[in-house]
Amino acid sequence: QVQLVESGGGLVQPGGSLRLSCVASGIMFSRYAMGWYRQAPGKQRELVAVMSSGGNTNYTDSVKGRFTISRDNAKSTVYLQMNSLKPEDTAVYYCHAQGVRPGGGSREVWGPGTLVTVSS
Repeated sequence: QVQLVESGGGLVQPGGSLRLSCVASGIMFSRYAMGWYRQAPGKQRELVAVMSSGGNTNYTDSVKGRFTISRDNAKSTVYLQMNSLKPEDTAVYYCHAQGVRPGGGSREVWGPGTLVTVSS
């Protein structure tokens, strides 16, 4: 069964930190690009950070210098370390995997999401 399961969300004060984790199963994790997206209330889902299978990273401008994406291929897990959190970071954060099926053709997988609330 192909699935992504996020954890680590919660309530944090402005300026605080959280680390999100996403465990993948059913895919050849090391061959997939892994990313984090977020969707705030009333807004469209947006890309936060992505890491290619080769380790290249890309971040949306608003989180550069504050968030870090990393992956552990041995554990089929991708992380998002979030520091200096701001109220505008409040959103549901989704894990995303993009790769190729064993028989060819692309595959895209989403996790169910984890809520991050930044508030005093």
